[in-house]
Amino acid sequence: MAYDEFLADRVKTSLKDNKAAFEEKKMFGGVCFLVDDKMCVGVINNNVMIRIDPENQEDFLKEKGCRIMDFTKRPMKGFLYVSPEGVDMEEDMNKWVTRCLEFNPKTKSSKKKK
Repeated sequence: MAYDEFLADRVKTSLKDNKAAFEEKKMFGGVCFLVDDKMCVGVINNNVMIRIDPENQEDFLKEKGCRIMDFTKRPMKGFLYVSPEGVDMEEDMNKWVTRCLEFNPKTKSSKKKK
């Protein structure tokens, strides 16, 4: 299994609870959830991948289970991993998903290939 499907289901539930229209797409060996055609949140292995405002990154890194996303072996600004202990409770999962949704309108959509 390339990613934790139960964790992905929890992310989907949180997105639905937030009444977010989303598209599910397999990427990075995991699954990403796109909101308004923009990467918003995802699951890679057993981590939740979150896309947040880079201005809040240092503050968020102080929270339980949170670390820099280094998928490419280089830190990615505005992207963090949250380990299972950081989203153990539903309120924690909802907090992270809400943060992603709040930042989503400020992000740019990647250009579509023709």
